[in-house]
Amino acid sequence: LVALSGGKDSYGLLAILLDLKWRGLLPVDLIACNLDQGQPNFPKHILPDFLSGHGVPHRIEYRDTYSVVTEKLPDTATYCSLCSRLRRGILYRVAREEGCEAVVLGHHRDDSLETFMLNFLHGGRLAAMPPKLVNDAGDLFVLRPLIGCAEEDIRKFAAQMQFPIIPCNLCGSQDGLQRMQIKSLLNE
Repeated sequence: LVALSGGKDSYGLLAILLDLKWRGLLPVDLIACNLDQGQPNFPKHILPDFLSGHGVPHRIEYRDTYSVVTEKLPDTATYCSLCSRLRRGILYRVAREEGCEAVVLGHHRDDSLETFMLNFLHGGRLAAMPPKLVNDAGDLFVLRPLIGCAEEDIRKFAAQMQFPIIPCNLCGSQDGLQRMQIKSLLNE
């Protein structure tokens, strides 16, 4: 199950996996999955149109996690952590329903470095995103094939491919994120 958010990273991941499959180097079935979380102004047509137009097997899963998150957290809070947990649980369920052995995510090198620094500076522990792990239930692999790729390279690839990018700030909770502060620190 290839998690497809509509961002540059997940589009790039899907394109690379489809190319490897086409070349006979990835002997697995792929299904792209987008989770429509009910965020305001989410363009519902973009991903189904793109995936259908390219003949990519896919599933669009609608779960209004946006309302859950906004009900549980104060207006000043960042939604990312709770939203991510809810999203991951839904992706695991969909993967099981589709008979998949793995959930494949588009996290890249910069994501992993930022997570490491967040854990170190704000959590007091040394931990990052591993390229491969088994979920807590022990029934699914979580794979991050792009973990060694630079975000800038993925950005350039996405621009050349002219993917119809969906912005990740539809929830309105992106300003002042610790992750953005860490990204700035690493860039310096």
